[in-house]
Amino acid sequence: MDKTLRMSLLFDYYGPLLTERQQDIFQLYFNDDLSLGEIAEELRISRQAVYDTLRRVGLVLEDFEDKLGLLQKDRDRQAVYGELLRLVQELRSQCGDLPQLTAMEEQIQKARGAS
Repeated sequence: MDKTLRMSLLFDYYGPLLTERQQDIFQLYFNDDLSLGEIAEELRISRQAVYDTLRRVGLVLEDFEDKLGLLQKDRDRQAVYGELLRLVQELRSQCGDLPQLTAMEEQIQKARGAS
């Protein structure tokens, strides 16, 4: 997985656990696509301070994931939902379009979107 995408996903799960300053710097760099120098200028801090904060945030986010595993659990859950949908489709092809299968598929889609 691309590092930027991974950091963004980890931030989605664990961002509220960071300090407000860490959140601001992360968002400016990853979401607003500002350079280290631009962030430093905007926040009136050194470029090195921005770099150190981003490095520290990356380590903290990875540490949270190592301990809590929310991202991996969600990926595993999404894989299970995908397999369940495949099985419902297979049943539909064998048994026809039963209302129970449609209801089951809707419940899986709803759970998949909520996680």
